[in-house]
Amino acid sequence: MKKLKLALLTIIFCIQTIPAGTILLQDFTQLMTALKEGKLVRVVIDYSKCQLISNNEIQDHSPRATGGMTVDTFEFFEDNALGKNIAFVVSSESKLIANPKGDGYVYNYAKVKVDKENKVRLTARYIDPVTFEDKMDENFFTEMNNGKNDGAASFYLEK
Repeated sequence: MKKLKLALLTIIFCIQTIPAGTILLQDFTQLMTALKEGKLVRVVIDYSKCQLISNNEIQDHSPRATGGMTVDTFEFFEDNALGKNIAFVVSSESKLIANPKGDGYVYNYAKVKVDKENKVRLTARYIDPVTFEDKMDENFFTEMNNGKNDGAASFYLEK
């Protein structure tokens, strides 16, 4: 009996010390609840599963690449807030990186937009840090990954 109690206490202790991890947010409503509560949300995009539009042309395939960002600064717009649109949330960030497509450095600008139908658009731009000229401008289209579909945008709530 003492061994059983010791084993149970050990299991309970281990469960309590395991990091809580993350939760996959399955839809726009869960995403907005987390953001409005000030929770930390991260998005990971599997670009290879997205439809890519580059230089205003639909591409046959997307690069086999993955990207991610923290959704910490955002703006939420309700239905018809900007005219004839449905509710959406948008977040962006910019980081100075070594240009993987050429020489020197560029600002890597990423913007993610999610609408209430769970559609996701990620805009990726490389911007010259001196002239602010676009060196690359790509848009990736997908939907939120809900754990059951093939959505390429996974939004995680940090526990």
